[in-house]
Amino acid sequence: MDDIKRLKVHYPWIQTPLIVSAPMRLIALADMAVEVSKAGGLGFIGSGTNQTNLASDLQSAQSLLRDSDIHSSTLPIGIGFINWGAHLSTTIPLIQQYKPCAVWFFAPSTPASLQAWTEQTRHASPDTKIWIQIGSVAEAKDALAVHPDVLVIQGTDAGGHGLAQGAGITSLVPEVIDTVRTMCPNAKPGSLAQAPIFLAAGGIAESRGAAAALCLGVSGVVMGTRFLASNEANITRGYRDEIIRAADGGQTTVRTKVYDILRGTTGWAESHNARGVVNRSFVDAQGGLSETDNKRLYKVEEGKGDVGWGVEGRMTTYAGSVVGLVKEVRASADIVIEVREGAREVLRSLAEHVDKSRW
Repeated sequence: MDDIKRLKVHYPWIQTPLIVSAPMRLIALADMAVEVSKAGGLGFIGSGTNQTNLASDLQSAQSLLRDSDIHSSTLPIGIGFINWGAHLSTTIPLIQQYKPCAVWFFAPSTPASLQAWTEQTRHASPDTKIWIQIGSVAEAKDALAVHPDVLVIQGTDAGGHGLAQGAGITSLVPEVIDTVRTMCPNAKPGSLAQAPIFLAAGGIAESRGAAAALCLGVSGVVMGTRFLASNEANITRGYRDEIIRAADGGQTTVRTKVYDILRGTTGWAESHNARGVVNRSFVDAQGGLSETDNKRLYKVEEGKGDVGWGVEGRMTTYAGSVVGLVKEVRASADIVIEVREGAREVLRSLAEHVDKSRW
C-alpha cells in the first residue's frame, strides 16, 4: 500500500495533497484544529509543555465536531507535545479517553522518554498514530527505534523551535527519505517496521511551496506561519499584524535563544533554538545589553498591549522565513483549500509542460 493510500486509511476524511496545521504551542487550539480537519486537512492542538488545559481543549474539539460530516473511529484531530516538558502521567488518560487520530512528539529529553511516550500511547489508544518531528538525518535514524507512523521532516526555515543547526527541506527531505527507506528495506505492509509516511515542514506557506515539497517525495505538508494569520489563531492583534507586515524573511527573521531567555521558556536543549522576527529585544542583545536589563524592558513591554510588537517593539514574534508570503488573514479552512487546490494546479501545469517538451 503506497503512502497516500495509507494516509487515507488512517485519516479517511482527508483530501490530498494533505495539508496539516502545525501544533503551535498556545496558538493552535481546538477551533483551528477542527476547522482544518473539516476542510479535508489534519489539524493539531498545540499542547506543548503544559497540559493544564488539554482536557478542556479536547472536550471543545469533540463538541465542535459533533455535527460535522467527518466519519472516523478516532477523534479527527491530533495533539502536539514538546516532550521534554510535557507530562506523560496526566496525558495518557486523556489520550485513552478521547482517542485522537494522531499525537505529534518533538524534542524528547532522552530516547527512553520517547520510548515511554510511544509505548504508553499505543497501549492507551491503539488506533492513534505516532508522529515524530525531526530536523536531521541523525534524528530520523534515532526515531526509527520507536517505529513512528509519520516522520515530520522540519527544515531550518521553520518558525518557532527546531534544531539550531540544520538544512532546508530541499536537501534534508530527500536525504532523510533515502536513508530511512534503506533502513526499512523489507518490512511487511502494516508492520511497525514499515517505513513511516513522510511530511515536510519549514518554509511552506502557499501552493508553490507545497507543490515543491511534494516533488521532494513527501505525502503532505505542514504549515505553521501561514496559520498564524488565520481567524482561529490564538494570538494578539499585535502579533498577527506583525506577521502580515514582515517581509524578506531571510533577512528579517533569525534563529536565536534570545527570545526564549526573555520569555522564560528556558528548558530547551542547547541543540535547539527558535526563529522569530528581528526586533528591538534581539538588536539590543546583539549590541551588548545585559540579560537582566533586557528582561526588565521585556516585562515593561508586556504591559503595552498590541504596540509591544514590531521592529521597535520587544515582544516575540515567532515566524518562519516564509513570513513575507503571508499577506492576509483568512479562515483556517480557506487556507487549507487554497493551498491544496493551488498545489494540485501547480503540479498539473508542471506535468503539462513536461508532456509537451517545453523544457
